[in-house]
Amino acid sequence: MAETGSDQAGDMKHDNISSPGISDQEKEMATNAFEAFNAGSYDESLKNLDNLQELNKDDYKITMNKAITEFYKSGQTTTSTLKQMLTTLKNQMHTAVEDIDGLDDVENSILYYNQAVIHYHMRQYSEAISIGEKLYQFLEPFEKFAQAVCFLLVDLYLLTFQPEKALHLLAVLEKLTVKEGNSKNGKGESANSMNKESAALKAEFTAMIEAAKSKMHQYKVRAYIQMKSLKACKREIKSVMNTSGNSAPSLFLKSNFEYLRGNYRKAVKLLNSSNIAEHPGPLKTGECVRCMFWNNLGCIHFAMGKHNLGLFYFKKALQENDNTCAQLGDGGNGQAAKMFTGIPMCALLANKRYELLYNCGIQLLHIGRPLAAFECLMEAVQVYHSSPRLWLRLAECCITANKGSTEQETKGLPSKKGIVQAVVGQGYHRKIVLASQSTQNTIYSEGQSAAIPVASMEFAAICLRNALLLLPEHQQHDSNPDNGSKSCSQPGSTESGSETSDACSGKTQEGDKFIPAAPSSPLRKQEVENLRCSILACSAYVALALGDNLMALNHAEKLLHQTKLSGSLKFLGHLYAAEALISLDRISDAIAHLNPENVTDVSLGVSSTEQDQGSDKGDLEPVESSGKQTPLCYPSSVSSARATMLFNLGSAYCLRSEYEKARKCLHQAASMVNTKEIPPEAILLGVYLELQNGNTQLALQIIKRNQLLPSVMPISSPDLRKKPLPFQSSQPVQPIQTPSSFTQVQRK
Repeated sequence: MAETGSDQAGDMKHDNISSPGISDQEKEMATNAFEAFNAGSYDESLKNLDNLQELNKDDYKITMNKAITEFYKSGQTTTSTLKQMLTTLKNQMHTAVEDIDGLDDVENSILYYNQAVIHYHMRQYSEAISIGEKLYQFLEPFEKFAQAVCFLLVDLYLLTFQPEKALHLLAVLEKLTVKEGNSKNGKGESANSMNKESAALKAEFTAMIEAAKSKMHQYKVRAYIQMKSLKACKREIKSVMNTSGNSAPSLFLKSNFEYLRGNYRKAVKLLNSSNIAEHPGPLKTGECVRCMFWNNLGCIHFAMGKHNLGLFYFKKALQENDNTCAQLGDGGNGQAAKMFTGIPMCALLANKRYELLYNCGIQLLHIGRPLAAFECLMEAVQVYHSSPRLWLRLAECCITANKGSTEQETKGLPSKKGIVQAVVGQGYHRKIVLASQSTQNTIYSEGQSAAIPVASMEFAAICLRNALLLLPEHQQHDSNPDNGSKSCSQPGSTESGSETSDACSGKTQEGDKFIPAAPSSPLRKQEVENLRCSILACSAYVALALGDNLMALNHAEKLLHQTKLSGSLKFLGHLYAAEALISLDRISDAIAHLNPENVTDVSLGVSSTEQDQGSDKGDLEPVESSGKQTPLCYPSSVSSARATMLFNLGSAYCLRSEYEKARKCLHQAASMVNTKEIPPEAILLGVYLELQNGNTQLALQIIKRNQLLPSVMPISSPDLRKKPLPFQSSQPVQPIQTPSSFTQVQRK
């Protein structure tokens, strides 16, 4: 949530009056063409330009001005044609921006600037930044043009999440503005001709300076919001409110500031107080303020943990976005915008459909609707296919859709549904059918290719593989983990030479490098490592569900070797590694992972840098992690987590026929947690142990009461008819072959 939009890049029309070596007739034609253009008489301007071109056929500036006049005559809807014409003119000059050593002729820089403006509106930010940074090196001879280039670059840097560079340019802009204002005032005082005309010109110039200062304050607030620098942001917010008053942009910025501080009610109040009805429409500004309003409300309510209400607001934002696209003649699908025809150039950036779909997908995932979330995120991934975060979210949708839900997970109560699958027969012939191992592992796309985008575990494996490949390689043996990783490259939208970057932003530290993760903010080094841990944990889980135990073990071991691993993921890493090792019949190695002392922390909290991933939301900044709650199926404390390890350890001992050790582990674990927190798999393990002990009646009582009971008979060691699988995080134990005495169980 930030200000209502970005500043339009400057006027693309340039007259030829100041060009040297032209006759008075040519100067008069150029003056008439320029005045007609400013008056909106594009046909008359074209006639003068045609006459001027007959006298000077070799001047490319006339051809450029004709192309710009034709562009304005079409209502700025022929962006692609203008771009092609400017490219042709550049090729005729046989120069490229990368080869420029000097820009002695101001008209040449205007040509390149116009190209940068078109790249900006076509969302080709890397090309626009490349041109703008080259032009920045040759700005001193013409301050007015320098202001236009600097404002364009500031917009581009904020769009590509480079607030430090934007602040540096804003400091340069302040110097240029003060210098220009002093020079104008000096000239006025020396002339000493304060007539009505000069007074009007001075008032107009003063208004321009004040407007520029107000715009710079708003840009500074946006930069500080991206940097999470709340103290500096608070100082600039006061300047914005003093210069802009209670305008929609200033109130949106202040609402974003309060949102970052956690004052959600005040942020909502500020949004509601903004008079968005008075804001010009998308045809003039290229922005749908109503769409931003609903989106920002959705972001705030998401941070408050009100996900259903947040989803409602995001859907309202989607409706406003579709209405805006229909008004622009785009139909809401973005096809016309992709063709760059039929839509005014300023409105090419108006369509925010895919960012909003991303927000809706995250909200739906939080409220337990993974299939609907999958549909939203699959549409968003068509545009943001290079985001590792988005691929991870898609995998989470697949995992949640295939995990299934039990009454114990949804209500936090013990349920026989996890143990007793069905009851067959009546009276003396009544039989109990225990749960099957495959009840929760649903194959969503059986018989289909894994590459088909459906919410299956096979497709989840592909999504996680994509997410890992999109992350930069990290230096596993780095002696100092705090040092910046050279492999973390900057996003493609901001690639430029080191000299150019240093010229615009000063020194760039190694640790400040990041990788793109659009539509959310870029990933810095620690955020990359946190994301890698999450992806590896999900990869191990998915591999276990698919029966690929070797791959699951590989992912789990990689997870446990990460340098900065949260306690919750370390706990899961040991569980997944043990499960894979047991499936591979490496029981001793699994027992080492199931040591309860391996669990020291199970908090789901992440570092502040990772929490900030989703908090610096721009006008339509996507939602990320905040307001998360611990799922009921996850251990709520270190004690319950250690109990889970002991349940699994007992199952592992059972596989080695060490029943006494298994019984001790089982009852030790049961004493550490509440009765309601004992999983059904542990109860099945207790039933199995009692059957092995020959204590059939106690096994029946365990099933009927759905809880572990103290044993009343000494342990015996009959031959093991069938080995159970251990309690696992993704699969229940195998059903036990019931002896004949089970037929005597009476109905309650």
